[in-house]
Amino acid sequence: MKASRFFVSTLKEAPADAEVASHRLMMRAGMIKKLGTGIYTYMPMGLRVIRKVEQIVREEMNRAGAVELSMPVVQPAELWQESGRFEKMGPELLRIKDRHERDYVMQPTSEEVVTDIARQEIRSYKQLPRNFYQIQTKFRDERRPRFGLMRGREFIMKDAYSFDRDLDAAKLSYQAMSDAYRRAFDRFGLKYRAVAADSGAIGGDLSEEFQVIAATGEDAIVYCAESDYAANLEKAEALAPAGPRAAAMNALVKTPTPGKSTCADVAELLGVPIATTVKSLVLATDVLDEAGSLKGSRIWLLLLRGDHDMNEIKVSKVPGLDQGFRFATIPEIDAHFGCKPGYLGPLDLKQPVTLVADREVAVMADWITGANEVDFHMTGVNWGRDLPEPTLVADIRNVVAGDPSPDGKGLLAIERGIEVGHVFVLGTKYSKAMNATFLDEGGKPKFLEMGCYGIGITRLPAAAIEQNHDERGIIWPDAIAPFTLVICPIGMDRSADVKAAAEALYEAMLATGADVLLDDRGERPGAMFADWELIGVPHRIVISDRGIKEGQYEYQHRRETEATKVPAAEAASFLKARLAG
Repeated sequence: MKASRFFVSTLKEAPADAEVASHRLMMRAGMIKKLGTGIYTYMPMGLRVIRKVEQIVREEMNRAGAVELSMPVVQPAELWQESGRFEKMGPELLRIKDRHERDYVMQPTSEEVVTDIARQEIRSYKQLPRNFYQIQTKFRDERRPRFGLMRGREFIMKDAYSFDRDLDAAKLSYQAMSDAYRRAFDRFGLKYRAVAADSGAIGGDLSEEFQVIAATGEDAIVYCAESDYAANLEKAEALAPAGPRAAAMNALVKTPTPGKSTCADVAELLGVPIATTVKSLVLATDVLDEAGSLKGSRIWLLLLRGDHDMNEIKVSKVPGLDQGFRFATIPEIDAHFGCKPGYLGPLDLKQPVTLVADREVAVMADWITGANEVDFHMTGVNWGRDLPEPTLVADIRNVVAGDPSPDGKGLLAIERGIEVGHVFVLGTKYSKAMNATFLDEGGKPKFLEMGCYGIGITRLPAAAIEQNHDERGIIWPDAIAPFTLVICPIGMDRSADVKAAAEALYEAMLATGADVLLDDRGERPGAMFADWELIGVPHRIVISDRGIKEGQYEYQHRRETEATKVPAAEAASFLKARLAG
């Protein structure tokens, strides 16, 4: 490709609403153009990156035995009503009507449509296993679209869906997809981690996220440097402290703490470590009568160490809280504790509550908690002596760096990541809801076991930029760069020798199959180099009159600070070797 025939459009400044590096650089490099809130046009330079990502994904999906199809962006609401997600998905699901007032949705994902295909097409165990995938536009009506392609409303996604006869077979399909994802991410040339994850709203059991490591990532990734353990923060288990609980040493004392309503402030006032304090979080679950009407609420008191944070995903798995919970209202708190938040605790309650102690709190001795009276806390609190032993103990906190790894092989560390892929075993969540069955060997109907596997095609380039950039611009890995090599002739429009040398090298590199661009625009060297450093082409070779006279060209990788002299006669072979890795 020659630059004069392509479309190169760079900006010196990023738009004011571009908050993160990938958004700023993609806009400046002319890769995307904003059309509306969370909606972007993929410009020619950016589209080349997207197509390369798609190609790698497509090759690995095909290699794993998945079969490509394409499902509609606009889908009948009836399918989503069958699965129960038409209402459950809330405002992120864009609902529209046609001229006949029939309901439709803009697909955010396609479990319903692919399940409808399966229940029509798969009739016998002999047709299993099956895996269908698509690379298709999706739409989610994000409440706060931001960060360019990182969290847009319209995006391109690869979603695949497997169908199997039983759970064991579904796990084999899951593993095949997990392996395919690893091959794809290795080919992308990015630093990533595959981490154990919670399945979230889609549902399911086995689940892994593929996270591109980046300091600006929204997700916290927990891992052990001494083992293969890795999980996202929602999933990472906080082990119970080893050893028995210490003996009680202090008397229970109601201690003045005027104006100190946080654990940190109380610990500072009393001159004790914050780890000796316990925070109280009050939740509520609604109680319904037989007719489904609201009858009242059940109040729950969660106790966590003062320096720990509640993990809502873990809390949602506690029996009794697994059907949904909310934070208690001020009137509900006052009715049960007789006090405002900041001084709450498990002693001297006005009405009973259901108490859940975090594993850490369950083995603490001589701890500090609210006295259920403004400006007072209880010190020297002990289980068994001052309140009954906790009957409901659970892991309900986020892990912190330095916690022991759940596999027993070291300590946990935390880094930031950007989720760009997710694999699930769904089980029969959708096949049961939509009556998708097949006949087994005995001629009996059974529900299909399903899996779901997604990759954010347009999110991945943004994640790659967050991981690979500097003050000059983007630094693309070779596999997904818009062009792998750029030839920069200085004064090509003025020098016949430079033009001939550049054209000859360009043709030679095309013959090797290289993805090469010749910058024949006649730009000044500084402007030309700045463009390609901003765009992030990984390999650059410069041809000049002076270099031709010396019999040398100048090669520089985007990550390098100095150019390398290359004999002109050996330039093509040198570049071929560098591009081969």
